Amino acid sequence: MQPTVLKIGLLGIGLDAYWEQFEGLQQRLEDYLSLVEKRIAAIHTEVVSAGLVDTVDKAFAAGSLFRREEVDLIFLYVTTYALSSTVLPAVQRAKVPVIILNLSPGPHIDYASFNALNDRTKMTGEWLAWCSACPVPEIANVFNRTGIPFHQITGMLQDDEACWREIQEWVEAARVAHTMAYNRMGCLGHYYSGMLDIYTDLTRQYASFGGHIELLEVDELSALRKAVPGKKIAERIALFKEVFDVQPDCQEAELGRAARTSVALDELVAQYKLGSIAYYYKGTGNTENEDTMSSIILGNSLLTARGVPVAGEYEIKNAQAMKIMDSFGAGGSFTEYYALDFKDDVVLMGHDGPGHLAIAEGKTKVRPLVVYHGKVGKGLSVEMSVKHGPVTLLSVVETKGGELMLLVAEAESVAGPILQIGNTNSRYKFPSGARNFVNSWNAYGPAHHCAIGVGHIASKIEKLGKLLNIDVINLYP
Repeated sequence: MQPTVLKIGLLGIGLDAYWEQFEGLQQRLEDYLSLVEKRIAAIHTEVVSAGLVDTVDKAFAAGSLFRREEVDLIFLYVTTYALSSTVLPAVQRAKVPVIILNLSPGPHIDYASFNALNDRTKMTGEWLAWCSACPVPEIANVFNRTGIPFHQITGMLQDDEACWREIQEWVEAARVAHTMAYNRMGCLGHYYSGMLDIYTDLTRQYASFGGHIELLEVDELSALRKAVPGKKIAERIALFKEVFDVQPDCQEAELGRAARTSVALDELVAQYKLGSIAYYYKGTGNTENEDTMSSIILGNSLLTARGVPVAGEYEIKNAQAMKIMDSFGAGGSFTEYYALDFKDDVVLMGHDGPGHLAIAEGKTKVRPLVVYHGKVGKGLSVEMSVKHGPVTLLSVVETKGGELMLLVAEAESVAGPILQIGNTNSRYKFPSGARNFVNSWNAYGPAHHCAIGVGHIASKIEKLGKLLNIDVINLYP
């Protein structure tokens, strides 16, 4: 499954009856539309423009164009008053969300110059160039009654960065929704027995995000591992030493085991075209599989850093959350509560297993562990903290009714002592304080894992939820 490119549909709307009545109005509005197209194309190059739609025939033609081009999102730029009958056919058959752009040419009409025109026809033409707000209630009414999802941006065509930042966030959210729709997730192994909160309905994942889920056997990875040549193992060890801060007590034999598994993982990912992975396997009773699964952390960390996020403990929901965060360019590291520090009012969070190297504070350390707590085997593990500064937490929550919900909170990753136990772990400070955050977050019933990424991107995730028709709870809106 090769993902297509995100395509954005654009159309302006007007009323053809105006053009003969008001000289220059049509050209003026087309110039405005051209400006909108250029600015959207600067955000994302694949724009499918239907031009200025001012008749029912043009509306049907625009609808056919958008359907044929398989646009993911439509920006509907309201240039002046337009009949809803010339809007509906343009978007109805595309069956994608619509963003209504209610953009005035500037901050206000120049009332003195306007009233000095002394020609009421010219005055009306000038007013019509400013009356984009007029048909929006009519359009919203029709969209609501015909079941077309829509969202609004109200502002100015120029010199309104807040408005254009909003447009950019919608484009970014659409890009992530598109990525999820074509993502292939590999589920390697089985659930961690008894960890009930992470169990999920795979069909519900399809319904909410799209994509494809491939159920994989650890035996296949073990078989690939056998065939890895010594040259590739040596090359991968060299890469480990370049990318990681390998501690002196890491044995060369353990680096070799991890390198062999890492190369085999890359082959598995390429074979199934995977964009994310959830994994866990007890590995007991089968020496080869135990060897595979106890040497997987470094390879999974490399995958996570290059856009194939890997969630341990077979946490499928969190693999989705990590993929969302990574697709926004924020990273998305696998994490859970570690401890509460009431003195510094921070929450310590981290996890054993792979980390997201691209969002680490400094170089990620590799340490040997003689026991994987709660898991079989021993081997090498990674120790890192998420970059200091703004971060966003995301959890894909499965509710009592089986629906999915996105739970979001923004925080700060702060400096301070961490637990040097060979795991990912960081210190997070929340606007409401550690105690209130924990109570508020837990109240929504998420699984005990979440994804953490850099930057404050809650507003983007809220838009993604609207595009996917998934409820979003933002703890700090």
